[in-house]
Amino acid sequence: MPTMWGIHNRAKSLDLVGDGFVAVGWEELGDLAEPSLDREELKLLVAKTYPDAKPGAIPVWAGVLWRFTNEMMEGDYVVSPNKADRTINFGIVDGPYYYEPGAEQYPNRRRVKWVRTAVPRDDFPKSALNEIGSAVTLFQVTRHAKDFLPSFTTSGPIVEPVETEEAEVELAEVEPNAERAANYAEDFVISILKALEPYRFEEFVGALLRAMGYRTTVTQKSGDGGVDVIASRDPLGIEPPIIKVQCKRTTSTIGGPVVQQLAGALAHGGSELGLFVTLGSYTPDALHMERTRQDLRLINGSRLVELIFEHYAALDTEWKRLLPLRLVYAVDRNVSDG
Repeated sequence: MPTMWGIHNRAKSLDLVGDGFVAVGWEELGDLAEPSLDREELKLLVAKTYPDAKPGAIPVWAGVLWRFTNEMMEGDYVVSPNKADRTINFGIVDGPYYYEPGAEQYPNRRRVKWVRTAVPRDDFPKSALNEIGSAVTLFQVTRHAKDFLPSFTTSGPIVEPVETEEAEVELAEVEPNAERAANYAEDFVISILKALEPYRFEEFVGALLRAMGYRTTVTQKSGDGGVDVIASRDPLGIEPPIIKVQCKRTTSTIGGPVVQQLAGALAHGGSELGLFVTLGSYTPDALHMERTRQDLRLINGSRLVELIFEHYAALDTEWKRLLPLRLVYAVDRNVSDG
């Protein structure tokens, strides 16, 4: 029976889906397949290689590496959250552990056959999202495995979880750490905004831009030609550049043809700029369009939440009541490979 693993990857430069793998870091350790190490020897090697690491992190790191190299098996399920666009990728382990000697980041790898990618987080219960928000880089998904199972092409049983030897690992997987708290807050904000009527979402985007120092006008509910908000630094909204904003209150993926509608509404010569705002993410062709045009910017759900947090204090009271947030401190336990 397969095991379901959750894995976090913090190296944004890696194309896990395109290149078909998952990976963990600790580059300085070298190839962990040669020579073969038992669990205790691996722990000693980690401690020797990282003498400045916190004592509690050593058994956690060694446990992650042991599970990745020895316990993860071909045919196991992989749940891989993508923090950059707030989606989740699902795959099946397609090979043994291998070391990529030419990789500058995350050289410890496993081949994965991805079966579903860029699945919106809000397709799943908040309690399930909380479980995969573990501070540990690699962990077993146990309590909510059934919630994620339909996202795989197969529907077989899931193996019962194996008890960990390190109390630190167990603590790290359940404690209300900073990353889990941040993920919960982001999910909360996205869920509230998604429940708004489309025109109210456009009004919110206009309010956020005002909090950022822009003068904004929300266009009429119909006949706006695909432009929902007009923004400018000029108090009268006359002097260029004028920013035309299109808003999509959806957590699904926005494609290039939809973005092209906004780009086609922009005047030539740089007097008008385009800003596309969505709660979801963008397809590669849409992102390519942004990279090749100086007058176009795309804001996904993750970036939108960052802007809300950054400019929350300047939001109108109306929107603060909609999104009741406050700044708090949370445990930032150093248990994952940073």
